Amino acid sequence: MSNADKLHEIRAIIVRHKRWDLVFMVVGMFALMIAVLTFTVLFTQMIIDGMPRLSWDFFTSFPSRRPGSAGILSAWVGTSLVMLVTIAAAVPMGIGAGVYLEEYAPKNLVTEIIEINVTNLAGVPSIIYGLLALGLFVYQLGFGQSILSAGLALALLILPVVIVTTRESIRAIPVAIREGAYALGATKWQTVSDHLIPYSAAGILTGIIIGLARAIGETAPIITIGAMTFIAFLPPSPVQTDFPFLSFEWLMSPFTVMPIQMFNWVSRPEEAFQLNAAAAGLVLVVMTLAMNAFAIYLRYRMRKKIKW
Repeated sequence: MSNADKLHEIRAIIVRHKRWDLVFMVVGMFALMIAVLTFTVLFTQMIIDGMPRLSWDFFTSFPSRRPGSAGILSAWVGTSLVMLVTIAAAVPMGIGAGVYLEEYAPKNLVTEIIEINVTNLAGVPSIIYGLLALGLFVYQLGFGQSILSAGLALALLILPVVIVTTRESIRAIPVAIREGAYALGATKWQTVSDHLIPYSAAGILTGIIIGLARAIGETAPIITIGAMTFIAFLPPSPVQTDFPFLSFEWLMSPFTVMPIQMFNWVSRPEEAFQLNAAAAGLVLVVMTLAMNAFAIYLRYRMRKKIKW
């Protein structure tokens, strides 16, 4: 085969590959547009149905058998408190476990088994975590069907995600940063706390955002541990007027959350309750976006601080 024939064959291969690249791009764009359009249609319909129902009374009223006077006060308060417990339990524990496994844990069979199990736990169905929380937190530890049990159950749910993203974020940092810190006489902990964690904070926060976005909409673990579908009172306030000004009685209070309240309304035949569910769904989406926006803001500030 002459050089001209070889060159012609190479050009034909390149053209064929470019053609397949174009086909894949078109198919991918088509799939993306289907997903975006589906979400846009559903979200727009939810706004149209739920926006007229949003009012101050809707946020400050308890659930009711009359759809016109029903509200989401106990649901959004319960969701906020449960997520507060989830963040307090999952974030420090997940980051600490990820740092230990990546920087301190010895490379042996036990560590490899732990790493495999952590990775696999990220794909376990949420109902399994609910059953685990029911047996451990509700019955064995005696926390009962409380906000504390719900928050810890959701913390277990997102813990593998936080651990995995923490490890991957630390692993992505160039080795030169570690070597430079050690060359200047820094200890292991100084290298981790002053260099690795700040540089990997953006990736870690991304994992936390993903985990919390999943946790706030979960219903299976919450239902399993006994969340109420109808509750007409609020837990005790975490802030008190008397010293020490903080109270933890709310941790052991019964509760409900936004997804369960929505499910309760959707299961009813009256159309007015369907509108209430749409309004509650809109509030839940806004709560999720607000939580994610705050985490993105923190990530931006950390990146800006590192650049300076």
